[in-house]
Amino acid sequence: MGLFDRIKRAFTGEDETQEAIKQDEKKVVLDAYDEGMAKTRQSFSEKINTFLADFRSIDEDFFDDLEETLISADVGFEMTLAITDALREEVKLKNARSTQAVKEAIVEKMVDIYEKGQAGLPTITENPNGPTVLLFVGVNGVGKTTTIGKLANSYKKAGKKVLLAAADTFRAGAIEQLKEWGKRADVFVVTGKAGGDPASVVYDAIKKAKEEHYDYLLVDTAGRLQTKVNLMNELAKINRIIEKGLGTPAQETLLVLDATTGQNALIQAKQFREAVPITGLILTKLDGTAKGGVILSIRHELDIPVKFVGLGEGIDDLRVFDPELYIMGLVKDLL
Repeated sequence: MGLFDRIKRAFTGEDETQEAIKQDEKKVVLDAYDEGMAKTRQSFSEKINTFLADFRSIDEDFFDDLEETLISADVGFEMTLAITDALREEVKLKNARSTQAVKEAIVEKMVDIYEKGQAGLPTITENPNGPTVLLFVGVNGVGKTTTIGKLANSYKKAGKKVLLAAADTFRAGAIEQLKEWGKRADVFVVTGKAGGDPASVVYDAIKKAKEEHYDYLLVDTAGRLQTKVNLMNELAKINRIIEKGLGTPAQETLLVLDATTGQNALIQAKQFREAVPITGLILTKLDGTAKGGVILSIRHELDIPVKFVGLGEGIDDLRVFDPELYIMGLVKDLL
């Protein structure tokens, strides 16, 4: 059964999917997505429903208006064109004419384009021979340091031994902020001097992680530097230190983005990808925005997996990204 069929069944009562979810631990996660997606869902559904309220016939004006509606819902230009082009074929194939049939066709095409034949939750690449090293990059203010603290807490609660490295030595207060998160999550933080060499902090952290058999090393890095060259050189230097100490570069380079910035988050992702090899994305503050549709355009245009999302302000509110629950949270009021 495909993702669209599972979503449709969950909301139409065609099976016991929702009841089954309520009976296991996934209900907690489902509730978190439901609440965290509320603003985005309301905005998205309201725009689509308002558009379809005046639905009369499917012609070029219909598709033009649909494109405007999807773009205004932060789905993004390229993703919007992909949806409308696919919808044209679907309408011809299934002769969709009713408002409900058009709604379902829009959602189905959106799901198909997002899924790209892949299924399941995203995973973190693990290092079987030593600590798994995760590098975190992103501009100041997106919630990068907070995200690291929350992820450290999650791993610690899962029984893992976690070490943090405060390699953002440039932003005022960054070291103290990470140390505070270390206290909250009860994990050790390797630090250096403010304004010092980030690579030396990472060197000390690698040494400690090896000697004391840590499972994870989470490395906070400086926000966007003055030029792409500086950013690349700094992270390349850090990766050389990691590779020299562990025989492998960082397993993941995770870009943290603020979901409330909408399409600006997509622009940031494009810029960072030009400078460094990004393996995954983390979208923060998804619960505080109506612009969560940006995940669709990021997936379509960059094909970089979203690995975690922030669905609240609490220390436990960083969640593994679940595409099915995300889409369910987005289209719940349409089906």
